[in-house]
Amino acid sequence: MFSFSDLFQWDRFITPTIIKTFYWLVIAVICLFGLSGIFAGLTAMAISPFAGFLMVLESIAGVVVGIIFSRIAAELILIIFRINEHLGAIRDQGGGVR
Repeated sequence: MFSFSDLFQWDRFITPTIIKTFYWLVIAVICLFGLSGIFAGLTAMAISPFAGFLMVLESIAGVVVGIIFSRIAAELILIIFRINEHLGAIRDQGGGVR
């Protein structure tokens, strides 16, 4: 975890510690939008059953795709920070390119 003093010092990054929180918030928002789309599709089934069914399928597919892409985005951010840490360790060992 990070302390309050980490916000004012640039010795370490706070993003890797809070990215998981943002990931779960994004997942919650995606699921809420998916539920909203499913209920809208079920409501639309009263008017047009086929169109309502397609809306339900699109909502479910959107939730699945949204969860996958949000996980990929979070992992890409974490990979960038991990690369930075590894490069710093290489630099500290003196194994830089000459």
